[in-house]
Amino acid sequence: GASTSEVIISEQEIDYPAVLQANILVALNQTAFRQFAAAVCPDGWILVDEDRVDANDTPGLVRLPLARLAFETTGRTIAANLVALGALAGLTEVVSRSALEKAIRQRVPPGTQEMNCKALQAGFLAVQRLRAAQSAGEGRSQS
Repeated sequence: GASTSEVIISEQEIDYPAVLQANILVALNQTAFRQFAAAVCPDGWILVDEDRVDANDTPGLVRLPLARLAFETTGRTIAANLVALGALAGLTEVVSRSALEKAIRQRVPPGTQEMNCKALQAGFLAVQRLRAAQSAGEGRSQS
């Protein structure tokens, strides 16, 4: 099913603790895409798992194989959320990779730190490859 988590980042005081219109949506499955895509502002981004979400030509769409990258990197698709986090941070540059790695090492269960950091790195690398392909004229639209 679909679950949701909202994060508000602002350089100004946040006076309302809920997202009214999202700038970014991460949809790891079709249910989440269907349920939440309409809440994204017209110039926002929608990051989807290209193997699990049929999003057609939705404006602002960024397609990456999140679960596949998680499995290829860690042997576990459950790490797709951290691949997505790395991709999101790579796209937005709102938080550094080192800050995320530090948080992961402090918060994940003991013995899973390296696996989770590898998943995060896979997301950052996927965005680097996407940008390189777009620069070469081969990438998918990020309209």
